[in-house]
Amino acid sequence: MTVLTTADSRHEFLRQAERCRAMGSPFLASVLEAVDRQLLHAPISANMIMDWSGDLAAAAVALRVNGALHALARRGKPEHLAALYRGEHTDFDGAVAAALKQEDRFIANWLRDPTQTNEVARAAAIMSGLMAAPLDRPMPFELLELGSSCGLNLNLARYAYDLGGLTAGDPSSAVRIAPQWRGDAPAVVPVTIASARGVDLHPLDASNPDHRERLLSFTWSDQPERSQRLEAAFEVALAHPPRIERADAMDWLTEQLAQPQEFGQCRAIVHSMFLQYLPEWDRQAISIMIAAAGAMATVERPLVWIGYEWTKDRSEVELRLTSWPSGETVVLAKGHPYGDWLEWLDVSTMKAQVAA
Repeated sequence: MTVLTTADSRHEFLRQAERCRAMGSPFLASVLEAVDRQLLHAPISANMIMDWSGDLAAAAVALRVNGALHALARRGKPEHLAALYRGEHTDFDGAVAAALKQEDRFIANWLRDPTQTNEVARAAAIMSGLMAAPLDRPMPFELLELGSSCGLNLNLARYAYDLGGLTAGDPSSAVRIAPQWRGDAPAVVPVTIASARGVDLHPLDASNPDHRERLLSFTWSDQPERSQRLEAAFEVALAHPPRIERADAMDWLTEQLAQPQEFGQCRAIVHSMFLQYLPEWDRQAISIMIAAAGAMATVERPLVWIGYEWTKDRSEVELRLTSWPSGETVVLAKGHPYGDWLEWLDVSTMKAQVAA
C-alpha cells in the first residue's frame, strides 16, 4: 500500500475542497476531504497523482477523481458510495475508502482524460462577448470553438438568456441561462450565427449514452440544476448536432484561419476553460497565430477572439475580447468558473484591467 508523501499532491484535494465549499458545494468538499484522507487505499491512482507531470490544479486532478466517484455512484457501486450520494448516510470516509479500494483501476483510467464538463452556463459569457463585439454594422458570426468537448456551446444561439435583465437568444428554448448579474447589462445587440464549428482532442457525442453519462458525472452532485440544464442541452444537440472535429486545436485552427472568410461575416474564435490544459508554448503559439490572422482583418471581414478563462495566477476568471482590425483587447467581465455569476465591467475598468 502506497502512502502519498508529496505535499502538493495531498494539498490539491484540500485546496479544491475549500474552493468547492466556497462555491456552494459542501457535499463535494466533504468527498474531496475524504479522498485526501483515504487515497492510500487506491495505490494505482495514488502513484499516478504523486508522479503527475505538470500542474495538478491546472489539470483539475481533484475534479477528475470526483468525476470517477460520481460516475461510480451513478452506477450504484459500491453501494455504500451510491447511498452516500443519495443522501442516505454521512459516512464519507467509509464510502470513499471502499470505492477507492474496490475501483482503483477504474479511477486510474478515469484520471487519464481531462475533465469535460462542457458547462452550458458558460455560454452566457460567450454570448455576452459576441454582443460586445465592436462591429461597424450588424453581421453574422462564423464561430470557431477550441476545446468543444460535446459541442453544446456551439448551439449557444439556441439557448434563452437573462443577462442582467436583458433577454437574448431563443426565448422558446428549454435551455434557460440566467447567471447572477453584477454591474450593468451588456448592450442590446442581436446575435446571428452563420456557422459554428469546433475542435477537441477527445470529442464527445450527445447521441452516445456513455458520453452523456461521462458529462453528467462531471457535474457536481449537490448542484442538480446544472445536471438538468445539461440534459436539456443534450436534447438541443440531438436536434441540432454540433459540428466537431477530432484534432489538435492548433493544427485545426491553422487550417480554419487559412480558409477564405466570407465578406460581411465576423469570424469569432471562442473558448472557455480551455487554455489551462495547454502547455505555455502552445498558448503562446495560438496567440501569435490569432494575432497574425487579425492583422489581415478588415471592417468587412473582422475577427474577434473571446476567451472565458482563469487568469495566470488562477485567482479570477475573466471574459476577454480582442477585436480586429483595431487589435484592441478589453476585459469585459469577471465571472464564476462554471458561469453561475458574471460581473460586467465598465469601459474604464476594462482598459485598466488590460493595462495591469
